[in-house]
Amino acid sequence: MNEQVARKVVLMRAIETADVAHAVLSDDDRKYATRSARELAAWQASDSRVAMNQHHFLEQRADQILKRLGERTPALRAFVQRKPGMTGIWAALPFIAFLAGAALDRIADPHRVDLLSAPFLLIIAWNLLVYLGLLVWAILPAKRKAGNSLLQRLSVGKAAVPRKLPSALADGVAHYLADWAALSEPLTRARLSRTFHLAAAGFALGAIASLYARGLFTDYITGWESTFLDGRQVHTLLSWLFTPALTVFPFLQGFSLAEIEMLRFGSGGTIAGGERWVHLYAATLLLLVVLPRLVLALIDGLRAGRLKRRFPLDLDQPYFRKLADSIGAGAPALLRVIPYSYTLDEARDRGLWAIAASAFGAQARVQLRPTAGYGVEPKEALRDTALDESGVTVTAALFSLAATPEKENHGAFLDYLVKRVPRGVAVLLDESALVERIGEQPASAGRVTERAALWRQFCSFHGTPAQVVNLLQPDKHPVEFSAGLNLPELR
Repeated sequence: MNEQVARKVVLMRAIETADVAHAVLSDDDRKYATRSARELAAWQASDSRVAMNQHHFLEQRADQILKRLGERTPALRAFVQRKPGMTGIWAALPFIAFLAGAALDRIADPHRVDLLSAPFLLIIAWNLLVYLGLLVWAILPAKRKAGNSLLQRLSVGKAAVPRKLPSALADGVAHYLADWAALSEPLTRARLSRTFHLAAAGFALGAIASLYARGLFTDYITGWESTFLDGRQVHTLLSWLFTPALTVFPFLQGFSLAEIEMLRFGSGGTIAGGERWVHLYAATLLLLVVLPRLVLALIDGLRAGRLKRRFPLDLDQPYFRKLADSIGAGAPALLRVIPYSYTLDEARDRGLWAIAASAFGAQARVQLRPTAGYGVEPKEALRDTALDESGVTVTAALFSLAATPEKENHGAFLDYLVKRVPRGVAVLLDESALVERIGEQPASAGRVTERAALWRQFCSFHGTPAQVVNLLQPDKHPVEFSAGLNLPELR
């Protein structure tokens, strides 16, 4: 799935997920899109002489849904056709950097080659520091911070929710912008890094071009001056600086200590021409800045190209698992449930399976883990549970709404799960026991609502989304595991 298709699929997911009441996409719209996409995907696969897969189906279904919504809402059609991100910046920055480099001699003296030219020495020093930083960054296993606002801004560019959209559609587009900014961050980082390397190379090339261009019409006067350095120190510094150029290009003329001392301005020595030093500086910039930066830009460009062709969209998410189930593709989703101080009877166990089927499709399975005892240390209670087990679509902690949340017990249990389950943790709050205890009178509904609000606030504080379910009436509350569930491996 390439970047363009992934954009449409993510937008489709955001709109369908936000449209809980099916206000902009009716059940018939969704069924029609699924049926048409299945047929079109089969034809597409047949033309390509490959088996139909989930990617074909999702691409066709996204096209069907966005086309239908675009016919009803022109503003959304224009939004879909708009190119994401700030595409112009990728090409403009290297060009601007080249012009800035070409203007560098305006800062220094344009009529002489200063052997201790501060601008040129700073260019080289800065690039060497960047290489050192990149090396340290690659070696040290530092935790990379996600959610960089600059990268996310570059990912979506000037895109904003179009005006005059229906409320559900506006919510979907807003969710899409947030999702896409996070999902495309690795791709944007690769593009930005490639651009910075090209800009650095362009800046150095501009400086080199400026040196030679001005030398065509100006007779450079070469020399150096310093308050603190003597001739020997300058000779040592320049020897280190020009060693790569003199090694790679042996035809370039070297220099001696006597020559350096004679080139000191005001020493009364012979005024030397600048050709030799222009070549040395140009070769040094080429070897230490231009070529390394181009190699780094090539590496980042290859990485960006790979991400663009194969966008890393996790199709194990509940939303995609449910769609895959509708066409019989992919492995069944697995809902792992870990009850806390709550034992399920047979009826409630059946309710869990019904909720899993509703959320993930008819093939979904439930893995019910042993109940964690009240007050038991989470590490002890979960010692037999592999929390990083592959193949688990969603891990859910199950609490009874009849219980009152306690930080030292329920909170500690959630904190332990959040830190150790890679895909994030959902929370199911079963109201059936509470409803059985207080009855289903109208006045009781308020108590259930208040208790649910208390639990949601509690779970939110511990970084987990919570959804109320009724295991004895599985159809009473719609369950959407994609909404708010943290899936950090997507980033």
